[in-house]
Amino acid sequence: MAKDLVCGMDVDEKTAKYKTTYKGKTYYFCAPGCKKMFEENPEKYVGGSAKR
Repeated sequence: MAKDLVCGMDVDEKTAKYKTTYKGKTYYFCAPGCKKMFEENPEKYVGGSAKR
């Protein structure tokens, strides 16, 4: 299981519909809104300061 860094939800990498790659690593999301928020400011989430 991967964690959606935007909302903190667990996401199954095998079935996730929403994902993006940043600095060579793939990140998975529960919904398109979380993916969009991550893509607008990835450093905010990669640094471990997930907003819940």
